[in-house]
Amino acid sequence: MRRSVLAFSGLALFGAALTACSVNRFERREPWRDQAEQVCLAKKLVTQTEFITPAAAIDGPGPCGMQQPFRVTRLGNGSVILKQRMTLGCPAVAEAEAWLADTIQPAAELYFGVPVAEINAGSYSCRGRNNQPGAKLSEHGFGNAIDVMSLKLADGHVITVKGGWRGTEAEQGFLREIFLGACQRFSTVLAPGSNVFHYDHIHVDLARHDPRGLRRICQPLIKFTPQLGADGPRPVSKPLPPPRQPAPPQAPVDIEEDDPYGVSPMSRASTPTQVARAPARVPPQVPSAYTSVQPRPAFVPRPVPKVAAVPEDTGEEYGEPLQLGAPPPSVDGPIY
Repeated sequence: MRRSVLAFSGLALFGAALTACSVNRFERREPWRDQAEQVCLAKKLVTQTEFITPAAAIDGPGPCGMQQPFRVTRLGNGSVILKQRMTLGCPAVAEAEAWLADTIQPAAELYFGVPVAEINAGSYSCRGRNNQPGAKLSEHGFGNAIDVMSLKLADGHVITVKGGWRGTEAEQGFLREIFLGACQRFSTVLAPGSNVFHYDHIHVDLARHDPRGLRRICQPLIKFTPQLGADGPRPVSKPLPPPRQPAPPQAPVDIEEDDPYGVSPMSRASTPTQVARAPARVPPQVPSAYTSVQPRPAFVPRPVPKVAAVPEDTGEEYGEPLQLGAPPPSVDGPIY
């Protein structure tokens, strides 16, 4: 009996030690994080409403936390429900609102004829990157990141990132539009195909990958011609941030997740937009009611823009670097 108690106590202590190691307490909160919050608050980039309310400061464990967190239950002036309440810092709230207005809602109207009504996303969590004990802290630990798992349309249809990334033509196009839109605003964007940790959601954050905050990471590389803005300028709720540039060669690499493919961050002034091949073969899709060619009863479908087919994986590297902010090559011509 005594041996059993001792063994149980030992396991309990071991588990507690692992939990304590899950947060790297030797890290320090970089000064730029508090500075970014202060600037955002001073400029009043976040409007407080009944859906976006300030909360008490979060300080720890370790360097985790933020000076002025916001609890968010809805976005888009209350028009989009969040399936789970998010806790975010001021800069992340401001960019999430802009991303919703500039890309997510226009893309939903373009591909499905109805707006997004609900988003399932994760936010603040004091943990190491990829949930690995002892790893460098994730941007989620500073309220500076969002993981989007699924989006529900006003007609009830749910688009999951896991299934929709290689789902119907409309789902693929929609998810790729919001992916590229996120790359315009966030410094890190990781979607299915970027690495094994992001097969079922799109991760976005505002990390600084170099001292000047110009370097960005947008993966995977995709071969896709955006349809938003093809017939006119994209609606912009607020000015886009200054174009990000590649960091100097000596600048340290600071990436949210591991980079197994060795793909380096790209400049916006790169070569034409390309699409990544999936890292593994995907079995043929089973037809469903949603993929049927029959019109949906909830609304009159709009013509769905053609999406370039994703080629089969041949084990080669992804294509050429994508180019953001530039017009498509031809108007004729979707965590992970």
